Amino acid sequence: MSKFKKMAALFLAAVMLTCSLAACGNSTSTGSTSAGTNASAGGGEKTLEFWHIQTTEPWPTIIQASADRFMAANPDVKVNITVMANDAFKQKLSVAMSSGQMPDIFLSWGGGPMNEYVDAGNLTDLTGYMEQDNYKDKFLDAAIAQASYNGKIYGFPTENVSTCTVFYNKEIFEQYGFTEPKTLSDLEAICDALLEDGIKPFSLANKTQWTGSMYFMNFATRQGGTAPFADALSGKGSFENEVFEYAGTKIQEWVDKGYFNDGFNGADEDSGQSRQLLYTGDAAMTIMGSWFVSTVRGENPDFYEKVGAFNFPEVEGGSGNPKTIIGTIGDNIYHIASTSAYPDEAFEMLTYLLDDQAVSDRIDGGKIPPLKGMELSDPILQKIFDDVESAPDVQLWYDQSLPPEVSEVHKSTSQEIFGKTMTPAQANEKLQQAMDEYLTKKGG
Repeated sequence: MSKFKKMAALFLAAVMLTCSLAACGNSTSTGSTSAGTNASAGGGEKTLEFWHIQTTEPWPTIIQASADRFMAANPDVKVNITVMANDAFKQKLSVAMSSGQMPDIFLSWGGGPMNEYVDAGNLTDLTGYMEQDNYKDKFLDAAIAQASYNGKIYGFPTENVSTCTVFYNKEIFEQYGFTEPKTLSDLEAICDALLEDGIKPFSLANKTQWTGSMYFMNFATRQGGTAPFADALSGKGSFENEVFEYAGTKIQEWVDKGYFNDGFNGADEDSGQSRQLLYTGDAAMTIMGSWFVSTVRGENPDFYEKVGAFNFPEVEGGSGNPKTIIGTIGDNIYHIASTSAYPDEAFEMLTYLLDDQAVSDRIDGGKIPPLKGMELSDPILQKIFDDVESAPDVQLWYDQSLPPEVSEVHKSTSQEIFGKTMTPAQANEKLQQAMDEYLTKKGG
C-alpha cells in the first residue's frame, strides 16, 4: 500500500506549496479537527477511530488482530476500535453525523442508508483507492455493486456473503423421504405432510420484523423478479403492484394453514427463540440469512451436523429467476468518513480486514469473505458461495434497500400482514404512501 502513502505525500507537498503562495494558513486540515477523528494539527501520532458491531467472538478478536497488524506496519498510526450493539451503533452514528464528529471508519449495509450518507456528503469516494492496481477485482462483482452509488464506490465490502437461505433438519427430511423442493408446490407439499404429524414446517421469530420480511421478499422476487422492487424504489413503479399483492396473499395463506409456530409475531430472533424450535425438532425449516451457519456452529454444534440448506424454490408461472439471490454480498460494508483527516491510512487499515490472515480467520469462524474464488471446507458455505458466483442477479434486503423511514414502514406492514391486522392491499398502499412522501421530500 506504499503507493497510497506516496500519493498522499505528493498531494500534501502540493497543497503546502499552494498555501504558502496564497497565505491560506491551515486549510489543509479540511476542517477535520473533531473529536471523532482525533486529527493532530501538530503532525504527531495519527489516530483513526473505528466503529463496528461485531460483538460476538471470534469477530471482535479477528478485527482487533487486523488492526494490530496494520499498526505494526504503520507505527505512526493508532487505531481506536469501538464495538457496540446494532441499535446503539445506529443511534450513536446518527448523533455523530449530525454533529460532524464521525469516526474515521464505520459501517452500513449498503442500499438506502448508504445512499443517503453519500447525498449528505458524509462518505469518502473510494473509487480511486479500489481501482489502484485493480484492487477491486479481488471482490465479487455483486459486492462492488452493492458498495457503489451513482457509478462510484463508497464502501468496502467485508464481513460476510449473507444470503437468504432455507435451512432445514436433514434428519426430518430423511425420515419422511423428502428431497429438497424445486418448486413452491413441492415445498408446500412438504409443509402439508409435516403438519399431519404435528411438526411445524417453519420456525419464525418476527418480533423484530425483518425476519418476516425475508418471506415477503422471497415470494415477491420469485413471482416477479427484481424489477418491480427496483421500479417502486426509484418512483418509476409502485408497491401497489400485483407482485407484492401476491407476496402478502401467500404469507396470509401460510399463516392460515398453520405453517408457522404459534406466537411468531411476539417471538424474539435475537434471543434464539426460532432456533430452539429447530433444536427440539418441533419445526423442520427456517428462512434466515447465511449467518445462521456460524450462529448454530457456535451455539449448538451437534445440531449443525443435521443442517441442510436450499434456495427458496421457483414459483410456477412466476417470472422471477429461481437462481436470483437475496442478501448482502459483503455485509458489513465499511466506509471512510468525509471528515477523516487520514483517508489514505484509513483505507490501508480496511485492506487489513481482508488480508490473507483475516480471510483465513473469517473462514474458520464460519463466514464467507466477499472475494472471488473462495474455497471453503464447509459444504453449506461452499454451496452458498457458488450460488452467489453464478447468480444472474442479487436483490439487496428490502429493509436495507429502502430509505430508513420507508424501511420502517415496510417492516411494520410486513408484520401486520403476518398478524392479519392488514390486508396485503392495505399494507402495500401504506408502504407506497411512505415512498411517495420520501420521494416528494427528496425532490423538494
